[in-house]
Amino acid sequence: MPRHAYTASEAARRLGISLDTLRRWDRQGRIKTTRDASNRRLVAAKEVERLLGRPVPHELSARNRLTGVVRNVRIEGLLAQIEVDAGPFRIVSVITSEAAEDLGLQPGDTATAVVKATSIMMER
Repeated sequence: MPRHAYTASEAARRLGISLDTLRRWDRQGRIKTTRDASNRRLVAAKEVERLLGRPVPHELSARNRLTGVVRNVRIEGLLAQIEVDAGPFRIVSVITSEAAEDLGLQPGDTATAVVKATSIMMER
């Protein structure tokens, strides 16, 4: 179910700003907030979308997000390999072909790799 409002800290995280900046923007009238019964700031999802200039992305429980540029998309059979340059990192993800087609990623597009690992790999 989509969220209609975020706490101030959630909204700040989605906007990529500090909580202090969000409070300052509220005082300056740059962002519209409401208050809950405990007088805490709430920010409407539509307000976050307005400031981002795009819809709020789906909520995933993951802390590690690496945004970069899609370099290669290779679809073969049931699987697809997506390669993203994210700063100094090269991320390669293997997903289903159906998911890749739904995302519609093409080389040059911006994409975010969401890393949520259930295992740890070792490197030397």
